[in-house]
Amino acid sequence: MIYAVLDFETTGTSPEQDEIIQVGLALIDDTGMIGEPFASYVKPSKPIPEWITKLTGIDDETVKEAPAVDEMLSALVPLLQDAVIVAHNADFDVSFLQAALDKSGYLPFGGRVLDTVALSRLMFPSMPSYRLGALTQSLGIGHDRPHQADSDALSTAELFLRAVERLRSLPLLTLQRLASLFDPDRHDIGWLVHDTLVWREMNPHLGDGGHEFYRQFALNVTDWTEDEEAKEAAARQELETSEQLSATEFPAFMADVRTRLKELFPSYESRQGQDLMFDEVFGALNEDSHLMVEAGTGTGKSLGYLLPSLYYGLKENKKIIVSTHTIQLQEQLRQRDLPLLQQVLPVPFKASVFKGRSNYLCLRKFEQQMQVPEVALGKDDLVTRGQMTVWLGETERGEAEELNLGGRSKDEWNAVASDADSCLNRQCPWFRKCFYHRARQEANRADLIITNHALVFTDMRAENRLLPSYDRLIVDEAHHLEEVASHHLGQRTGYQTLLNPLLRLWKDARSGQVVHLMSLLASSGDEYASAWTEKLEEAGSKLIAIREAWEIWMDRLYGLLYAHSSVEESGSLTYRFRTAELPEGWDALQVDGNNVVQLLSDVIRPLEKLIVDIRERTDELTVQALMTDLGGSVKELAQIRADLQAFVSLGNKDFVYWLEGNTQYRGRSVVMYGVPADVSALLKEGMFDRKASVVLTSATLTVDKTFNYVKEQLGLDDAEKQGRLKTAQVPSSFKYREQALVLIPRDFPNIRGKDGDPQFLTALTESIASVAVVTGGRMLVLFTSHRMLKAVYTPLKERLAEQRIEVLGQGIDGSSRSRLTRQFQEQKSSVLLGTSSFWEGVDLPGDALTCLAIVRLPFQPPNHPVNEAKAERLTAEKKNPFMKLSLPQAVIRFKQGFGRLVRTATDRGIVIVYDTRVIDTNYGKYFLYSLPGPKMEHLPNAGLAGRVKEWLDMAEAVPAGPVQPQEGEAT
Repeated sequence: MIYAVLDFETTGTSPEQDEIIQVGLALIDDTGMIGEPFASYVKPSKPIPEWITKLTGIDDETVKEAPAVDEMLSALVPLLQDAVIVAHNADFDVSFLQAALDKSGYLPFGGRVLDTVALSRLMFPSMPSYRLGALTQSLGIGHDRPHQADSDALSTAELFLRAVERLRSLPLLTLQRLASLFDPDRHDIGWLVHDTLVWREMNPHLGDGGHEFYRQFALNVTDWTEDEEAKEAAARQELETSEQLSATEFPAFMADVRTRLKELFPSYESRQGQDLMFDEVFGALNEDSHLMVEAGTGTGKSLGYLLPSLYYGLKENKKIIVSTHTIQLQEQLRQRDLPLLQQVLPVPFKASVFKGRSNYLCLRKFEQQMQVPEVALGKDDLVTRGQMTVWLGETERGEAEELNLGGRSKDEWNAVASDADSCLNRQCPWFRKCFYHRARQEANRADLIITNHALVFTDMRAENRLLPSYDRLIVDEAHHLEEVASHHLGQRTGYQTLLNPLLRLWKDARSGQVVHLMSLLASSGDEYASAWTEKLEEAGSKLIAIREAWEIWMDRLYGLLYAHSSVEESGSLTYRFRTAELPEGWDALQVDGNNVVQLLSDVIRPLEKLIVDIRERTDELTVQALMTDLGGSVKELAQIRADLQAFVSLGNKDFVYWLEGNTQYRGRSVVMYGVPADVSALLKEGMFDRKASVVLTSATLTVDKTFNYVKEQLGLDDAEKQGRLKTAQVPSSFKYREQALVLIPRDFPNIRGKDGDPQFLTALTESIASVAVVTGGRMLVLFTSHRMLKAVYTPLKERLAEQRIEVLGQGIDGSSRSRLTRQFQEQKSSVLLGTSSFWEGVDLPGDALTCLAIVRLPFQPPNHPVNEAKAERLTAEKKNPFMKLSLPQAVIRFKQGFGRLVRTATDRGIVIVYDTRVIDTNYGKYFLYSLPGPKMEHLPNAGLAGRVKEWLDMAEAVPAGPVQPQEGEAT
């Protein structure tokens, strides 16, 4: 078989309106050898757009003498004869090929087409990106001229051969599973899989070493056990460790650890700030007190709490829970900090990472999903299931984080994610292989458990039934604690919230849990099957009626939302309910909402009774498993019903209720919120009063050098009065005075209006451009408004085009923060414009970032429902909402933004603050005083670029100091 690996460069993305400007073709023969590529420029009938020239390097002069498309095709078409086309994102290249063939009078290509994007998703399910450049880099494939058709074709050919090699090496069972997924007559990738399966069956000597085989799946996990001997051995080890540490005081323990660190890192020196954090964290845990500790970048914060926590927990035989805001930080602790601690601690310890249940794959559900007929699934769903099938032979943890499924596959994951309501527990045939129960058992046996804020609060709502019993908690990224508490102690019900379980139960006459059960009963021969089927058919009719009523209510709620709120820049709408002045028409909408609630009750009660009846009268495992899934969906409906009742009644006086939506998706975008206006009392009662010690740490906990704001928001006032609250600010080891310069152009135009007036936007564009020329890009610009970002994007892009400096805009060149950040790092000469999500969590160490520009002080919108309710409460208490709420929030956000610049001891850079309120207003000092001691200068805007150049030249002339090992940096 001949494979023709094809790549086109074009004038745009539309095959009807745009044209081919370069073709690259690499032929792979039946021995797997890649021949010399066929390459040709193609002369289009219209000028090549500037952005295409920037992307490909191909301009009008390049193609001036090139053949026209029909001449190119006369050479290309014979090469495609009897070949299988291979392309990366094949729909794009093949659509341009077919359009060109049609315009030039050729018959369309009728052969097979293989897409290396889909094939890479199947064969490399955990790759961080499926872009060609990212794949070739990860796999070590040469790709020296990206966006040149001949280079792209050669790289794609190498990628294809790697994927085929991986396909051939899969366990036979996995290949058979893939073959059952993809019909070769409907999917060309199925043809390749079936062809490989035939080859594999003819080569059985290859073997399936290293895998477990169970229920026709190839797995990478053995059974987890509850071995009593192992438990006893673990208990003996814990006792020995506790006795060993009982004879060792904390200072002696730390001296031993420092010696070991010195052996691992000869340049290691203890840091004053980290030493202070060791002592403060140990003191809080040992004295049953709470601690708020602000530890900026450069302090070694992660080790600062992990080492004293482990010492205390192991010595006193108490579990320590470490909670982070993001899974990203959980993984960082797992992959970087815990292995280091295993090396430097003088005693052994067990640590586990335990995530929310929906992060784990349910093997029983997945097995059941694999039985759904292939004809009922779309291409993306099939690829996703194939991806998971291959991944099962690789994963040891079964966590969603390991898989790169893409946004459109979220529903597919949700259908197979573990959940409590549908779990068969010990009756499940997969129980001993279960990823969730394995993780839970590891957590039960662990000395240190790393989890996240969301699970901590879910556990609190579930009356502490999810996490092992604990009374000492470390909260990293603690500046997010209040926000996460508000979300998880409240309720959120959107259009999809109800639609998803409804469709899971009854999608149509061919699919859904109810339909599947009816099919099983029809073939069971059970004497009650007919009566049960009749009740299920009634339930199906009611589920359809609920869906219709839900659609109508969502559309009417959108009508109220649109009528009573102003449209934001992104088309978003928000309306807050005030019980004293409810909107006109709300009475009728309450009737509609109560109708949905009643319809839910009418289907929940009969299904609950039916599930009990069927469970009592049948022992068939397949039916029992389906009953569990059905019961889980019904329980989910019951929870949604309760949330809807609460929202329709607007009954909790301590809650804030509001609607959100979007003009683009109308009723389908509507989301109902009900959250506590103030979580301080809930946190006090549910966390700080119940736990012996809670350590709260972050790089940003103080405002005006005090913890007062965060302390009040989290309900720690009483703990302070009782003498149970300690605070500490840990100095960074970074030399900010030398490493960072803050510049404020004092004569810069004032920002008028929410999105800036033309004078400000023009001045901003010119200033960013002049600075970017001096820095050679390497610049991150933080906005608070996407509309302002868009207003600056185009003129800035035009202004910097001559300098070959690329401009990347969030929401314009992509919405994914990680993808834009990666692109920014790969394109050395670029300026990245970002909004809200870029203010924190972006790590750009070294030369990747030289200059950070803050366009506007990051005040939160005062009309956000929760902020608005808090402000009203403060006003009623005769307090100033701006000073007590808006300003502290903005200062913490400002500190987070500043923290993007200096990430290591050798980083140097400049921060430009374009909002002159930092020097023109009384409150501006709070922002500047919050920074960790950088050099600050006010100067005329005209001198900004010159000063930037002068400082960078001077910084480059001064050699960087020795690099300290950053054992646990995380913000």
